[in-house]
Amino acid sequence: MSSIKRAVPRPVSRRRVAAAGVFAAGALLLAACGSNDHDMKDKSHGGTSAPTASKEAGAKPAPGAFNDADVSFAQGMIPHHRQAVEMAELTEGRASDAEIKTLAAAIEKAQDPEIKTMRSWLKAWGKPESSEHNMPGMEHGSGGMDHGSGGMDGTAGMMSEKDMTDLKAAKGKDFDKKFAQMMIGHHNGAITMAKDEQKNGRNATAKKLAGDVIKNQAAEVDRMNKILDRI
Repeated sequence: MSSIKRAVPRPVSRRRVAAAGVFAAGALLLAACGSNDHDMKDKSHGGTSAPTASKEAGAKPAPGAFNDADVSFAQGMIPHHRQAVEMAELTEGRASDAEIKTLAAAIEKAQDPEIKTMRSWLKAWGKPESSEHNMPGMEHGSGGMDHGSGGMDGTAGMMSEKDMTDLKAAKGKDFDKKFAQMMIGHHNGAITMAKDEQKNGRNATAKKLAGDVIKNQAAEVDRMNKILDRI
């Protein structure tokens, strides 16, 4: 009867176990370092940073050269557009004319994205959003219905605090009339600013937006004049 020989595994030496442990620990350390280095590189290039304001707004910085007139146009038009949007928002619960409501919605839809666009320009140009002429808290306008004076300092056609208070207090047909009158003056001020940009600006993208302002707001002025003749 033949005997069955079984292979008996050789005991693993403590030195081999220790060496394997050291190798594994070293591999893990290198992997961790590599991961940290990759993360740091991502952070340094903005790979994990929050999106910029221009990306959030869906707007692109205005390419090409620019001058002081381009900067002033953006700095002045941003608060100008903001006030137009604020006036348009006041129609909620106050306006009675359907065409006034439709016009206000169109103003909000057009000017809010333009605000974001011009903000992205100023950020790309390394310029502040507000100039010394249009800092918050400054009094704008003439305090009455005679608007449209001023220039590229952000005051052209801007309503005063009293104007805005009067508009907020109005309702129905009175609101419709005040809104149209004030927005005509406001739009005419924006058109003046846009014409100045087309004349003195250098950046092609900024000048194109100025052209859009002139075209669109002039059409809205004509429309509001017709509304005033009707109501």
